[in-house]
Amino acid sequence: MMALNRHRLKHLVRMNVRGARTTQGLLQRTEELLSTILVGNNVINTVVPVLTTSIALRYFGNDALTLSIATAIIALLIIVFAEIGPKIVGARFPERIALPAAFILRPLLRVSTPIVWVLNTLVRGLLRILRIDTREGAAEPRMTTEELRTIVLEAGNYMPTKPRSVLLNLLDLENIAVDDVMVPRSRIEALDISAPLESILQQLETCYHNKLPVYDGDIDRIVGILPVRRTLSALRHPDELTVDTLRALLVDPYFIPSDTPALRQLQYFQENHRRVGLVVNEYGEVEGLLTTEDIIEELIGEFTTSVPGAGGSRSGWTAEGDCLVSGAVTLRDLNRRLGLHLSTDGPKTLNGLVLETLREIPEASVSLEIDGCRMEVVQIDNQAIKTVRLFRPVSPKSANAHR
Repeated sequence: MMALNRHRLKHLVRMNVRGARTTQGLLQRTEELLSTILVGNNVINTVVPVLTTSIALRYFGNDALTLSIATAIIALLIIVFAEIGPKIVGARFPERIALPAAFILRPLLRVSTPIVWVLNTLVRGLLRILRIDTREGAAEPRMTTEELRTIVLEAGNYMPTKPRSVLLNLLDLENIAVDDVMVPRSRIEALDISAPLESILQQLETCYHNKLPVYDGDIDRIVGILPVRRTLSALRHPDELTVDTLRALLVDPYFIPSDTPALRQLQYFQENHRRVGLVVNEYGEVEGLLTTEDIIEELIGEFTTSVPGAGGSRSGWTAEGDCLVSGAVTLRDLNRRLGLHLSTDGPKTLNGLVLETLREIPEASVSLEIDGCRMEVVQIDNQAIKTVRLFRPVSPKSANAHR
């Protein structure tokens, strides 16, 4: 009864499995159930040796040898067939035994109610003297996120890989801030409303996204979000298109504090009917851009079309065990796609991680190892690392095999 999985039992109750509801009702009265089982168990274990010893003395003589042999035999039988054996079987197959046994235990519980009440009253009084609180819910443990994560991990044999991965990502989403999944400032495709009209039209004709942040001279001066589809009709008549026309099409920008949890922000997107937001720091400076797709991809993996110049690691490891990636790629993306374990507590991108480790901007190619992954700086551009070659970490088993 105690080895039953309570969550599994609730599922059996919903499925109307015979005996499940009775078992659940008994487990809701844990004190009475345990008292009934223990009283019955101890009475039987006490009566059986007395009866057996009396029978042995009557038929085999009243001497010390007979008493010793009878005591040893009955003790062995009780330990093997009444204690260890049944408990092992019960712990191994709790549902098969507990559900049928519930129909026997329920009437026993009713019959033994007066005795159980007296015994429980005495026990509660003793525990109260010892200052042990046994009130319902006083010591009831709550399941933490890490415990729930462990349950999901251990359910690998009963749950398909993809749903299990989604559940684990959902649990991790509570510990992820928006600046972990946003598009960094340097990779935001934005429109400068103060630029020449010809340049604006060319950018609109070749832009990749449907919604573009629009700024006036400096990206920290965001004036709105431009739905590119609204400009299609205006692009058919470029002679009539003006900056004022574009300003009239702008939607008010939506700003997100950089430390907002990703899961909470997903709820905010839903409540405010938004899909795009600009992540800003405590000084109001734009740090990045966040969409609902960025958060959802943390749950189910990437499903949208690759963005040109995103610098991801979509090709994976080559046959030689290396991979060429952009320095702007996020560490979370690298860990997820290449199976690495790079720390995400500090910098969010590979460029930031390498610069933090070297504590300087390298002037030429340099090799280093971070968190067990060897890497080589291949290309540097504008005080930032543009391209890095990663080498697949060698597991201890593989290393021993090569030796």
